[in-house]
Amino acid sequence: MKICCIGAGYVGGPTMAMIAKKCPEISVTVVDLNDARIAEWNTGELPVYEPGLLEIVEETRGKNLFFTTDIDQNIREADIIFISVNTPTKDYGSGCGKAADLRFIESCARSIARVGGGDKIVVEKSTVPVRTAQMVNEMLSEAQNGFKYQVVSNPEFLAEGTAMKDLESPDRVLIGGNQSEEGQAAVEKVAGIYENWVARDRIITTNLWSSELSKLTANAFLAQRISSINSISALCEATGADVEEVAVAIGTDSRIGPKFLKSSVGFGGSCFQKDILNLAYLCRHFGLPEVACYWEQVIVMNNFQKERFVRRMLDAMFNTISGKSIAILGFAFKEDTNDARESPAITVCKRLLEEKGNLRIYDPQVSKKTILASLEIDHSEYESSLKFCNSAEEACEGTHAIALMTEWEEFKSLDYPKILENMLRPAHLFDGRNLLDLEEMKTIGFRVFGIGKI
Repeated sequence: MKICCIGAGYVGGPTMAMIAKKCPEISVTVVDLNDARIAEWNTGELPVYEPGLLEIVEETRGKNLFFTTDIDQNIREADIIFISVNTPTKDYGSGCGKAADLRFIESCARSIARVGGGDKIVVEKSTVPVRTAQMVNEMLSEAQNGFKYQVVSNPEFLAEGTAMKDLESPDRVLIGGNQSEEGQAAVEKVAGIYENWVARDRIITTNLWSSELSKLTANAFLAQRISSINSISALCEATGADVEEVAVAIGTDSRIGPKFLKSSVGFGGSCFQKDILNLAYLCRHFGLPEVACYWEQVIVMNNFQKERFVRRMLDAMFNTISGKSIAILGFAFKEDTNDARESPAITVCKRLLEEKGNLRIYDPQVSKKTILASLEIDHSEYESSLKFCNSAEEACEGTHAIALMTEWEEFKSLDYPKILENMLRPAHLFDGRNLLDLEEMKTIGFRVFGIGKI
């Protein structure tokens, strides 16, 4: 069997690496138009940082895992084609700011139809709106090349930072297909790949539309839980309650459970906001404005939490940070990833720059180039107020405050007494992840502010 995956990003690369490792008899090729990205996949400096990923890539690359820009040949030779391209929120035209931009999905479908090469199973791996498979199927069926195609939905449920663990031992693998005999045969063929290492009872099969909608719904529910506990964190700060104690109390209820009840400065990443906006857009499209408003409030609360964090910094620092230096510890949206898309740090840093603050940024995995692109600024314009550091200690030196934005493990074990010695007094510590022992930080001498705590 030959598999071709179109898209060498955060989903395509790790997923195909795991398939190659678990299925040595299958030839797996990842293709992408981006020459630089493919070149990085063929080195020891991968474009995606995930614990355990490099080891798997190095084990399989050149044996049954390949990365190339030769798209047409690999489409032509493949039995199964995974579409794993980006589906960002539209920033133009109808649905701007809400609907999913499906131009890359459409481009893949057109390429598959144009190239031909035999009957194929086309697998949607990207997160897409419900009924996207209908568009893909229509384009393939109009190819008039004599070949038959079956479109299957196989959404990813990876958490960045633990993607390789999620792939090796998934909660479930979801595969949706047409209810026809041919459609079910395609579903079983895709399921057969995963059965090489995933128990059959963890492979769920549905119709196409249920599979597509399940991905959006899963992300919406997870984001909803974060916004829910963050809304309570604001009330905790106003009343003297402790949000972590509240989270433990409600999380022990088996009907609720403890996961995704960690209050913070807000959620980020490539999926949550995009998928909720898409879900709300679909609800309005299908005449369900009340449902759309319900889900949009999750985004409203997330934005409120980020702004509230900045306001708390300003209030604590005598209502001005103009000319003051602030260490930004962490820029990735979560630990163990180099992904900064929609990171809360973006909003916080932009607001602090608006307030004329001087920022000293350190993240162990996110590059200067990525940070500048995320902030959408030219470094030359902010040369005096934006410095990139090679360590947390360097970032904190000579600052008035620390804003801890990402829960990197290394931030737990820093020598905070020594860091305090090199800061200006009063020294403020704003823990946007409730990562540190705040009482201990107070004892050391910091003026400490957590989330949902006083």
